[in-house]
Amino acid sequence: MNPPPRWFGHRQLPRPEEDLEDQGLSFDVGTLIERRKVLAGMGVGTLAFALAACSPTGTQGSPSPSTAAEIPDETAGPYPGDGSNGPDVLEQSGIVRSDIRSSFGTSTTTAEGIPMTLELKIVDMANNNQPFEGVAVYVWHCDRSGEYSMYSSGLENENYLRGVQVADADGQVRYTSIFPACYAGRWPHIHFEVYPDTGSITDHTTAIATSQVALPQETCTAVYATTGYEQSVKNLQGVSLDSDNVFGDDSGATQLATITGDTSAGYTVRLTVNVDTNTEATGGGAPGGGGALGGGEAPGGMPTGRPPALPDGQQPGTAPTASAPAGS
Repeated sequence: MNPPPRWFGHRQLPRPEEDLEDQGLSFDVGTLIERRKVLAGMGVGTLAFALAACSPTGTQGSPSPSTAAEIPDETAGPYPGDGSNGPDVLEQSGIVRSDIRSSFGTSTTTAEGIPMTLELKIVDMANNNQPFEGVAVYVWHCDRSGEYSMYSSGLENENYLRGVQVADADGQVRYTSIFPACYAGRWPHIHFEVYPDTGSITDHTTAIATSQVALPQETCTAVYATTGYEQSVKNLQGVSLDSDNVFGDDSGATQLATITGDTSAGYTVRLTVNVDTNTEATGGGAPGGGGALGGGEAPGGMPTGRPPALPDGQQPGTAPTASAPAGS
């Protein structure tokens, strides 16, 4: 016998037998959109604009105006959590959120690190460079130890530093997070996927753009001089934008973020993301070269399960020890 219907406001719950927080991703997205409409009616958008104007000064990196080239399609790497290689956070209720520092669901672990606000402005190149309202943007990145939730040893049941936002009328999405580490073999970066609408979020093959945000060296150097990021100092010295296997083709010309802030107050990372739906999306998968978690993205194709275990004595986010087998 089917349970009687239950309602949340004027909306019928799709899973009447479950708690409100377990109604699924589609219900979460609908709630987000309704709240956005209410806040817009209250003039909160104007307040947010005023607050943004008071953000710290001191810009680093190169701005990426809407007249720039299309954002390059890049690898999703071996730790996307989008269902393309096993773990799928996009099917979980709770993934639509702006604060991605903590895990949700069965865990509430919070990732530690220098505070970071990430702001992406999505531009619709196929529509005369208008703001791409309504697209869903999934963001994920490593923690300050260079580890990825859902994949790294001991973090398989965590899902922090992952989240989805739906672009507003200005094409903007915003996330509260922490500054990611630099792990051996890769320039410091943030992954993201852009989906055409909220109904497409749970199918990774529908992404219209898959790319990465490059973080400016000056900011990275300042962050990695603070407690908790010690290993990133050495790792950053071993890589450059020119040598990176993702940004190296053009030194991240359209992917290098603009940053304001400092290590005390935290940083705001901004990037304009130009998406052209008239071109075929070719991102996803993993690049060739590199190693497991401590040595860049996974070699060859996307792994089918968890990344290989780290060799004995190797710390996450570090290069393999001398005794580790080659290519690990």
